[in-house]
Amino acid sequence: MGDNILWYKKPATCFDEALPVGNGRIGGMVYGATDKEHIGLNEDSIWSGGLRHRINPDAREGMLKVRELLRAGKTDEAERLAMDTMAGTPENSRHYMPLGNLDIFFGHDGSEVSSYRRRLDPGEAIAVTEYTYRGTGYLREVFVSAPDNVMVIFLKAQSAGKLSCSVSIGGRDDYFDDCRRDGNGNIVYSGGTGSADGIFFAAALNAACTGGSKRCVGNTIRIEDADEAVIVLGARSSFYCKDHIKQAVNDVEKALCKSYKELREAHIADYRALYGRVELNLDDNSEGNAGLPTDERLKKIEEHPDNKLMELYFNFGRYLMISGSRPGTQPLNLQGIWNDSMWPAWGSKFTVNINTEMNYWPAESCNLAECHEPLFDLLERVAENGHAAAKEMYGIDKGFVCHHNTDIWGDCAPQDKWIPATIWPMSGAWLALHVYEHYLYSLDKEFLKERFHLIKGAAEFFIDYLTEDEQGRLITGPSVSPENTYRTKEGAEGRMCMGPSMDSQILNCLFSAVIDCSEILDTDRELAAKLKEMRERLPQPEVGKYGQIKEWAVDYDEVEIGHRHISQLFALHPAELITPQKTPKLAQAARATLDRRLSHGGGHTGWSRAWIANMWARLHDKDKVYENLKKLLSVSTNPNMFDNHPPFQIDGNFGGTAAIAEALLQCTDGEIKLLPALPVLWSSGSVSGLRAKGGFTIDMSWSGGRLQAASVHAATDGNCRIRYDEESTTEISLKAGEDYKIK
Repeated sequence: MGDNILWYKKPATCFDEALPVGNGRIGGMVYGATDKEHIGLNEDSIWSGGLRHRINPDAREGMLKVRELLRAGKTDEAERLAMDTMAGTPENSRHYMPLGNLDIFFGHDGSEVSSYRRRLDPGEAIAVTEYTYRGTGYLREVFVSAPDNVMVIFLKAQSAGKLSCSVSIGGRDDYFDDCRRDGNGNIVYSGGTGSADGIFFAAALNAACTGGSKRCVGNTIRIEDADEAVIVLGARSSFYCKDHIKQAVNDVEKALCKSYKELREAHIADYRALYGRVELNLDDNSEGNAGLPTDERLKKIEEHPDNKLMELYFNFGRYLMISGSRPGTQPLNLQGIWNDSMWPAWGSKFTVNINTEMNYWPAESCNLAECHEPLFDLLERVAENGHAAAKEMYGIDKGFVCHHNTDIWGDCAPQDKWIPATIWPMSGAWLALHVYEHYLYSLDKEFLKERFHLIKGAAEFFIDYLTEDEQGRLITGPSVSPENTYRTKEGAEGRMCMGPSMDSQILNCLFSAVIDCSEILDTDRELAAKLKEMRERLPQPEVGKYGQIKEWAVDYDEVEIGHRHISQLFALHPAELITPQKTPKLAQAARATLDRRLSHGGGHTGWSRAWIANMWARLHDKDKVYENLKKLLSVSTNPNMFDNHPPFQIDGNFGGTAAIAEALLQCTDGEIKLLPALPVLWSSGSVSGLRAKGGFTIDMSWSGGRLQAASVHAATDGNCRIRYDEESTTEISLKAGEDYKIK
């Protein structure tokens, strides 16, 4: 087995061992058992109901009173009042749900099986199961095709006439309406979620075989004595289609008009056009680990370095991005398109106080900008509903607001009644920064013109929302430092506050984005001037009593010093308000913050560990980058390489992928930095296709920890400064299509 393949000696026994496949919209988890293949099915638009209007009618008056109470130091009273008057009514938005299960019954008892292998090749996006049963070899291949909009399962027996199986679809804990065959032999499975304004879905299933026979019995497809077979599943919903049942059937029938070879080749060509843009090669120090199954390699990496496993992890993250987020689909939620529960943890929603944003950290740097687009489409819905939330909750007529969760509809009302998180009005602002980031990498002015209203609307809300503190600074509030709890010098505990550090950092970046866009697009000059004035009055990062970056306006202690959120370091990553080069004292305080968190058990969730690795990369600490990536793989990665919060959350995968890219290439301080945090154990290697801000693509190789050669390709006319070998810099000017070589 190759280094770049996930592979296993046994079938999956649970979700955390199964292998994911997807085309951005349809997802599957492939278990690979021999007696029965079980594939958990998802479709990205199947959520639990329609849009709810959840704005609390007492929110406006309540917010003003909560603000007064916080200013008076009456935190307990403020928090109780906020939950009564500001929390959503009802408190929950919609949650993500599975489509169902596809089961293929073979009856191949495991006691008579030999030479079993299952694998997933991130280079082809096909899950494969192979084994021998009673002397006959069997092969299964499963993929989800973006060009053909279907899941395809190929079955083959090495001996003629030895393939027999039955295929059915069901599941959802009986939450579906119908499952029967139509007049053309398609099995059609359909249902709906929530009330009449909810989401209705359908899956269609059919098959073709070579040799033997295929027939339908009830709502089951039976294949008998065949040489090989192709099973095709299509899935559609009313969120996308007027006649979702007809469209699902059409997808299947159209795909079955093609040969398996045609379906497979179209899928691979489409997928590789994205995946093949980036290639990472690290020197091999695995010393035989490459011959072990992936689950065993993960167990060994704590004690035994394995660069090729880290390389595989990076490639798997890119695989998940391409498989889980394509133009025209929904963005990645807490689990992407791989969820097996009707009531998943945290509703598998878009948790937008870091998790959804983290999902897209590698999109631009890893040359998958198209995969970023679903997030912008969701933000359009957020902006529309968030405008109503701004008006009804806060009495603000301009712009939009979103709290710490949203759903497929862009619901912006506060989610849950959980004091450490519920009342946080910053998510729309953070999401809007992704729009500007996409522009910075592409320099696509037409895109910026089309989406600038999202950046503008996010900022306009805060013109009226911000309030003065005792020092005349402009601060947010009521708010929280996401999910954390502080202790006052009197010993009281609190969550809600005025002016947490992260809020001001986000707004500094947002206001700067509007100011820059105004110049780029020659628009909204008055707004830019207003925001420039307001930006000067925002609190700046400050150093606290432990030498750390302060998390709150007051230098409180944390109740949980090793808390998973390190929100006050937003300024370090993903922002660049703190850098070793321009703000060395703040960079030292950021280091102290990380050391303090980690010495008290921080990084205990997968996504938090991934964020920490990105932060160490920004501090150019190559040893800490490697140490935390190693912890991410050894402690917070499931056997199938999914991130383990626990439970499974996909954000850690993308955060880890981004951290590897950050160790190799950074765009901060107006420079492109080559190998800024290269771990010692990655002393030799190469990477091609990474993207840098300004429309540049970078290829480079290194040896002995030092850059050997690099190539900078310009997609558009532009200037940049390249920094490498610590003190070596060069400034270049390129025309679109030109390359610059560094040797």
